Amino acid sequence: MKKNVLIIGAGGVARVVAHKCAQNNDVLGNIHIASRTLSKCEAIIASIQEKQSLKQPGVIEAHALNALDVSATTALIRKTGSEIVINVGTAFLNMSVLTACIETGAAYIDTALHEEPGKICEIAPWYANFEWKRRAECQDAGITAILGAGFDPGVVNAYVRLAKDEYLDDVTDIDIVDINAGSHGRYFATNFDPEINFREFTGVVQSWQEGDWRVNKMFEISQDFDLPVVGKRKAYLCSHDEVHSLSQNFKDANVRFWMGFSDHYMKVFGVLKNLRLLSELPVVTAEGQEVVPLKVVKACLPDPASLAPDYEGKTCIGSFIKGIKDGQERTVFVYNVADHQDAYEEVGSQAISYTAGVPPVAAAMLIASGVWDVKKMVNVEELPPQPFIHTLRALGLQTFVQDEVGDHSISDHELQAAE
Repeated sequence: MKKNVLIIGAGGVARVVAHKCAQNNDVLGNIHIASRTLSKCEAIIASIQEKQSLKQPGVIEAHALNALDVSATTALIRKTGSEIVINVGTAFLNMSVLTACIETGAAYIDTALHEEPGKICEIAPWYANFEWKRRAECQDAGITAILGAGFDPGVVNAYVRLAKDEYLDDVTDIDIVDINAGSHGRYFATNFDPEINFREFTGVVQSWQEGDWRVNKMFEISQDFDLPVVGKRKAYLCSHDEVHSLSQNFKDANVRFWMGFSDHYMKVFGVLKNLRLLSELPVVTAEGQEVVPLKVVKACLPDPASLAPDYEGKTCIGSFIKGIKDGQERTVFVYNVADHQDAYEEVGSQAISYTAGVPPVAAAMLIASGVWDVKKMVNVEELPPQPFIHTLRALGLQTFVQDEVGDHSISDHELQAAE
C-alpha cells in the first residue's frame, strides 16, 4: 500500500486537492505541498488547519520548489518519502515532474496535457506529442502514471467507460459537455490559470469524426443542450485533451467536446484576441522593454482562486454516450452537478476548482489501496470506472445518469456504485 503524497502546485485546484488529502490522511499518509511561492503553500495549510480538515493527526508541510528542476523535484520526493505525486501545477511542468517520478519510483497523477511555453494550442495527436512517448519508460520502471485525472479530462472519460461496460454494446458517439452556469460578479475573469485557459481557445478546433480528425474554426459550431438543473445552455465545439485519448480507445466512435461560454465572455475574448493581446510571442514596447502580451493579460486579471467567495450558481459536466444495446439505439447522459457556494463552504474554493481537484485525490486513494496501481501509463478510460465513481461519491462528487432507450422516456437517477 502506497503512502505519503506530494502535491505540486498551490493554486485553486491544489487547494482542493490538499483539503481532500487531509480529509483522507488515514489512507494517504503525510501530505506535502510544493510550489515556487512558499507563502501560497503555507496559506493552503492554514486553511486546512482553520477548517480542521485533517482526519487524524499527521504531517502536512509546505516546500518551495521549482518543479521544472528535475533534480530538485527528485530530491524533494525522496526527502519527504512521497510515494504518490499529484501534479496540479501549470501544464508546463508535466514532463519534468513525470521524469522525477520515474527516477524515484513514485506514482504520478496529472489533470491536463503537457504544454510547452513556446507553443500554443498543440494540434492532435496531443498525448502522442509528449506523454505517450514515455509509456515504455513507465512500464519498464513499474511506475503508475495516470494521465488527465481531473474532471474533464478524467471523470468524463470514466463516464464513457462506464456506459460501454454497463449500458451499451457498441459506442457510436461521445459528446462531452461542460457548462458553468455560475456567476462570480467580476467584469471578466477565467476560472483557472488565464494563460492555460486562453491557449485552449485561440487555435483551431479538432474533433474525431468518421475515423479521422475534423478541423473547424474556434467558435464556428455551437449547439444548445437542455441539461439537468442548469437548463438550456449554448455550448461551442472545442478541442480538448480527452478527445484524443477517447478517439484512440473508442476508435469507432465520433468524439466531440463542447464548452459553454457567455455572450459577454465571447465579446471580451474577441477583443483581446483581435488586439493580439493573447499572443505568447514577445513584443517590445516603445521604452524597449520586452513583454509577452498573454502574460500581461494574465497579470491584470483576477486570480481565479479569488473568485470563490462571491461565486454563485452551479456547474453541470457530463458525457452523452450514444450507441447500440440489444440491437436498439440508446443514449445515456452520465453527469455531475456541483454548487459553487457548497464548494466554498467546504474547502474555500469555487466549483470549477472543486470538480477538478477531487478526482486526482480519488485516483491517489485508488493507487494507495492498489486498485489503480497498474505499474504503467494509462488514461482514465483504461481503468475500471466503478471504484473511481464510488470514491468520488464518498469525496463529494455524485454521479447521475439519464437513460433513454429508443423512444422511451428518460429516467434520471443517482448512480449507486457497488460497495
